Amino acid sequence: MKIASFKAAGTASYGIVTDAGVIDAGKRLKAYPTLKALLTTGSLNELKKLQSELADHALKDVELLPTVPDPDKIFCIGVNYATHLAESGHPTPPHPMIFTRFANSQVGAGQPMIRPLESERFDYEGEMAVIIGKAGRRIPREAALGHVAGYACYNDGSIRDWQRHTSQFAPGKNFVGTGGFGPWMVTSDELTDISKQQIATRLNGVEVQAAPISDLVFDVATLIAYCSTFTELVPGDVIVTGTTGGVGAYRTPPLWMKEGDVVEVEISGIGVLRNPVKDETAATATRAA
Repeated sequence: MKIASFKAAGTASYGIVTDAGVIDAGKRLKAYPTLKALLTTGSLNELKKLQSELADHALKDVELLPTVPDPDKIFCIGVNYATHLAESGHPTPPHPMIFTRFANSQVGAGQPMIRPLESERFDYEGEMAVIIGKAGRRIPREAALGHVAGYACYNDGSIRDWQRHTSQFAPGKNFVGTGGFGPWMVTSDELTDISKQQIATRLNGVEVQAAPISDLVFDVATLIAYCSTFTELVPGDVIVTGTTGGVGAYRTPPLWMKEGDVVEVEISGIGVLRNPVKDETAATATRAA
């Protein structure tokens, strides 16, 4: 199944994406008003029962939200492809390099990724997101994939100068509206070997990143085992698995995203996350304050 979170006529919901449109699960499953609530109660099978229902909305008529709009935790993995390690000059780390994102730093597919007033160094990072469907602490690596609800595309948009203010990445990764998450989650039963998928990023139609998921330094099972050692993973948590080589910061000259650009992250078997890029305005920043 493809499962998306969305707004229709101003009301937030979630549901199944089909060729005919979107089946509104939030309207039908009152006990589970959000995708996170559904996952938390282990009720994914309730959603499967709706697959034969008629679509409620055309996909073009809904506003897609981040796949999980309200995750408890978002873990991002730094330099987790060999090609990105090489271009960045980092040695292969002995353990996953982890930083966190906040929910308000994310936007859904089709929504603008915002270049903030404070910087012009807005970089793309095409990545794959893992959505946790089953809680666990100290999950053995061999059992880890059983805790995955599904996979989605992610653009870990980075404000590079703020990322490099210190050795801690968080400031450059958490400006409001800088990361894309979507367009939907594909359930893990449809992607039984995620390592066989391919990921690519395009900026204005030009491919700037491409790699097989199998090139991850630390694979999905290893990341789940590691993260669940220092914290409990709960349904709706997101692990963003890292980007491959080709980011704008290491090009000559650097390639930064700017207003009017369109950036796409595509993962085979999942879909295409497409976002325009928009500059924050002084008026918007004042209202937000």
